[in-house]
This record gives sequence, C-alpha cells and structure tokens, in this order.
Amino acid sequence: MRTPETRQEPVVEAVPVAIADAGVSKATRIANKPWVLAIALVILTFLAYLPALRCGYVWDDDFYVTKNPLLTAPDGLERIWFSAHNQSQYFPLVYTTLRFEHTLWGLHPVGYHFVNILFHALNALLVWAVLRKLALPGAWLAAAIWAVHPVNVESVAWITELKNTQSTLFYLLALLAWMKYADRETGRPWRFYGLALVLQALALFSKTTACTLPAALLLVLWLRKEPIGWRRLVQVAPFLALGVAMGLFSIWWEAHLGNYRKELDYTFNALERVLIATRALWFYATKLVWPTKLAFSYPRWEIDVRDPRQYTWLIGCVVIALFLWWRRRVLGRAPVAAVVFFVAALSPLLGFIPLYTFRYTFVADHYQYVASIGLIALFAAAVSSRVDTWQLGTTGRCALLASLLFALGALTWRQAHIYHDEESLWRDTIAKNPASWMAHTDLAGVLLESGRATEALEEAEQTLRIKPDCAEGHYNLGNVLVSVGKVDEGIGHYEQALRINPSIAAAHYRLGLALAREDRMPEAIEHWEQALRINPDYADAHSKLGVALAEQGRMPEAMQHWEQAVRVNPDDADAHNRLGLALAKQGHMQDAVGHWEQVLRVNPAFPGAHYNLGIALCTEGKWQEAAGHFERELLARSDNALTHYYLGVALEQMNRMKSAIEQYKLALESNPGMVEAQNGLSRLQGGQ
Repeated sequence: MRTPETRQEPVVEAVPVAIADAGVSKATRIANKPWVLAIALVILTFLAYLPALRCGYVWDDDFYVTKNPLLTAPDGLERIWFSAHNQSQYFPLVYTTLRFEHTLWGLHPVGYHFVNILFHALNALLVWAVLRKLALPGAWLAAAIWAVHPVNVESVAWITELKNTQSTLFYLLALLAWMKYADRETGRPWRFYGLALVLQALALFSKTTACTLPAALLLVLWLRKEPIGWRRLVQVAPFLALGVAMGLFSIWWEAHLGNYRKELDYTFNALERVLIATRALWFYATKLVWPTKLAFSYPRWEIDVRDPRQYTWLIGCVVIALFLWWRRRVLGRAPVAAVVFFVAALSPLLGFIPLYTFRYTFVADHYQYVASIGLIALFAAAVSSRVDTWQLGTTGRCALLASLLFALGALTWRQAHIYHDEESLWRDTIAKNPASWMAHTDLAGVLLESGRATEALEEAEQTLRIKPDCAEGHYNLGNVLVSVGKVDEGIGHYEQALRINPSIAAAHYRLGLALAREDRMPEAIEHWEQALRINPDYADAHSKLGVALAEQGRMPEAMQHWEQAVRVNPDDADAHNRLGLALAKQGHMQDAVGHWEQVLRVNPAFPGAHYNLGIALCTEGKWQEAAGHFERELLARSDNALTHYYLGVALEQMNRMKSAIEQYKLALESNPGMVEAQNGLSRLQGGQ
C-alpha cells in the first residue's frame, strides 16, 4: 500500500479513483475543479438521507427537544452553560444549537433533520479534505463511502445524535488546523495551534468522545513521518489535558446530576471489560464490511470469563496487532494508522468507562461514527492502489465503484425509513432483537400514548417476561393498568418499580397521581416530593404538588412550586393559570395579568384564561380589552353565565347599552337565578 512519502499531493487524490487513468487531460480538468466533486459528495449524501427528512422524533428526542425546558425558558441559555440542569450529560453546545433551531422552526422535525444531514455532508467534505492533506490514495472515494455507509444512519437520522455530527465537524476542523500548524511553511503557525485548541473545546462541548483527538494529532505526525519528540508531546499536552478534564467532568456529571444516575445495574471486572471491548471491536469492523441487520439496539452478550470461546476476539486482536507489526515495512504506515485510529476513537465507548447503554447492549452504530473513518479510508486506499491492475477498463472501473456507492446508498435509504417514528423504530428493533426488553417497554409507552392500551399491555407484559426485575417494565405496566381503570394494580407495579430502582422520578410522580385518584393525598404528596428530590427540575411534579398544597390551604408553598414549574417549563399553562389566580387573590393584579397572557401564548384555547384576564383588566378599568377577552371566551364556552354577565358590565361601561342588555339576558338564560344579571338588566331597562 502506498504511504505518503512527501507533502506533495498527487492529482489522483483530488479525483475519484476510477477515473485516474481516464486520460491526462480529463483527469486534469476534473482535478482543477474540486468544487464539482464537493457538490457531488453533498448531493450524494442528501440523496441517501432523503427519507430522514420525513422522519419524526424517536426515543430520547423528548429530553433533547420536544420536552426540553432549556430550549424555551427565558434563562435557558444561561442554564445550559452554567447550571446543574439535570440533563443526562453536559453537552452545552448541542443544547445551544437546538435552542437556536427551536427559535427557527419550533417543533417541526424536518428542520432538525435537515441540520443533521447538512452537518453530515459537511463532515464528509472534511474527511475528504483531511485525507487529501495526508496525500492518501482514494480520498474522495473514502469520503463518499463514509457519507453513504448505513452504519452512520443512526447518527444522522436520529435528532439527538446532533451531538455526533456537530462534534465531528469541530473534531475534523481541529485536525485540519493542527495539520496547518504542523506544516513548516505555514506563516505564524501559532494562530492555527490556538484555533485547533478552540475547535477541540467546541467538539468537547458537543460530545465528550472528542477527547480522543490527541491520538489523531499524533497519528497525523507519525503518518507524515515527522519525528515525535518531547517538543511535539508538549504541544499535544494541552489537547490531552482538555480532553481528560472534560472526560472526568462528564463522568462526574452523569454520576451525580444526570437523569439516569443510580440506574446502572451492572458491574464488570477488568478481564470482563477486556472481553467486551475486544468483541466490540470485531463487531464494529464486521458491520463496516457487511452492513446488514443493523439495529437500534443489538442483543447484549453474556460475558463469562470461564468460557474459552469468549477469548477468540481477544486473540484475534492480538494476532492483527502482531501481523501489522511484523509486516510494517511491507504494508507501510497507513494500515497501522487506520487501525490505531479506529481503536482510539472507539476507546471511550468500549466499556472501560461505565456507559448507561450497557444495561441493554454493549454496542451501538452511532458509537463508530468517527472511528469508521479509519477503516473506510484504509479500504479506499487499497482499492485506489490496486485499481490500475484490474483489467476492466475505465468504464468498467467507474461502473464498479458507482455500484458500490449505489448499494451503500440504497441500504442507507432503507435504514433511514425505520426512524420515521417511534413505533416503526421499536418494531424494527424487536424484529431483529426479540429479546430487547428496552424495545418492548418503550413500544408499550408509545402504544399507550396513541390510545392502544390492549397492545401496550401485551408489550409491557412481554418486557417482564424477558426481564422480571425490570423497573421500567413495571413502571410502564403501571401506566397501562391505571389508564384502563385498574388503579390498584397499577399502584402495585409502580411500587415494585421503585423497590427495584428508587431513583425513577417519573415512577414517583405517576404513583402520586394514582394515589391522588384514590384520595390518598398525603401519600401522593410524599411521592411528588420524592420525585423532586431526585429531579428538582421536574416541572409536572412541581405543578401537581402545588395543587395538592393549595387544597390543604398551604398557598405560599403552593405558589413556590408553581413558580418553579413555570421557571423550568415556561409552557406549563396550568401552572401559569393557577399562579395567576393566586396572585390575583393577593391583589397583585399586574403580575396575574402577566401569567394569564403567558397562558394564552402557550394555549389560546385554555379554559377560563380569557375570562380570568378579562376580570383582571376590568379591575384596571381597561373595559375594551376586557370585552375582547370575554368575547373570545364565549366563542369556546357560549353558555357561561358569568362571562356573559361581565361582558355586559364592560359593554355598559363603554356606553354600549343595547349590547350590554343582550349579554345580561344571555347570562339569565344560562342561569335564571343570577341576581347580578337581573340587577344589571333592571338597571338598564329602567333607564330606557
């Protein structure tokens, strides 16, 4: 295999390898127009991922987008960066991007999917740029294969994995800046060194796995045959320190603040972790070579250090390492660099650091989004080096490589369809991994939300048949049973879920709702308070606890919880409405008006909001504005006697006596015994 002997980039690297021998003039023309190849790469990417634009939200997209208060709260940007906001991980730049996107297209998913695809296309261009800079054969082909390879669908079609596409964008830009800095002919190189550090920080603020960048920096130097002495190590040290610091902070965050802390129900010793890691490496490499039966959640392997067969993967890794070392002079540095990059980029995700997803699987396609670049580049370089020896002719070689890209693109197109919605995602997962308790329990939740309680019950029960001690399974079964009126049975499953895992805030919240339905309010309050101890930003728990405390006459405490609810979730219309009523009773009418105006911004049809706002405006003498709100209230609830009466009062104050008389009459039609309306009608009719 060819290795980069010099800094000079041969023309063949700037064009698809299949046309390298198509004639000097033709190759030169294309080589002089790299923008043509760049456009082709972008178009190829968007064509392969076109179905993703029609996809919706799946799995934890609610935590990141649809139910993320950080995207809508007035102080959300500050909290994203500088508060312990109880999101699962500290990815402030991702949340900042999502907040900006939310202001552009709200909750329409097509915009979020477009940005993910755009970032992926830009990343493909950057992969091409990096490989060209390294003078590796087949640079464009490698970028094209990576762009349309189906293992990347999970990173691109799943909105949450913006953290992958965005982090990789800055990761690759940092690598290019480092390469520019390392070039001896670069003027004022320290500018590029500083830029590389800033870009690494942006990558880390998008996803902590960018901590592997220092390995890539050293590999670039080694691949270019530059000496790596103390001077270079000192230059890489700040990148390493930044990555380690962010990694340690992320580990602490997930252990103490993340919304799934204390849910890790597994432990592995050092040898077991090695067995998991080495098998995972072979799994990922296999999926790159033969990308079939790709699943959102793969079966979780049983690890047994006493089983000799489980050492096969470890032995295989050792054999590959020894082979590369033995044949290093023949093969050159490129294969070693590709394999080392593959392993290094995957290293934070192989199990040496505890991962939440290891509860149900040891591998995931999106884990190798960056790592796959190494092996794909190696494949493309091998093809480029051998293509001239194939007796196929230019047309035949072009057709062969076009067929490869078409096949991969078709697989990507098909794979993207399973992300259309949550139900299609979980049904596809179950078809490929029937023992996935996680898929069954999440499908149960989706079916319940769509009103298909019978199907949801089947899925929830299947979860517990697979994993009887599954806290989420008991929680979901409790939800289903309560929804069909079997409240006592539902309470039992909520309690069982909390015996298995006491830290599920949602289970405490739902158990509180069920207990309240059974008039067991003190117990309900206790569970809502526990939910808030686990997750202080649980807006729904604050709101319900406020209602319960208000019913007990503890209004100051109730108001504190409603204030917390609307701080965390400014779109909580019910909490705003109740807070407005409480403030109005205390005489703080202007503050109450502000909350009711927010209610109507969130939900213009919220019952009673127009009426409440109209009453508040009446106290301020704003009769015309009050009349407008009463009229809008009557559009939804035309038989409300009080609304008719107060509209009559406002009209009377505006000297529209005939209209006021009509409203008093309508009030009496709805409530013939309403004394206030009788008095108003008598007053106006007596004056005529």
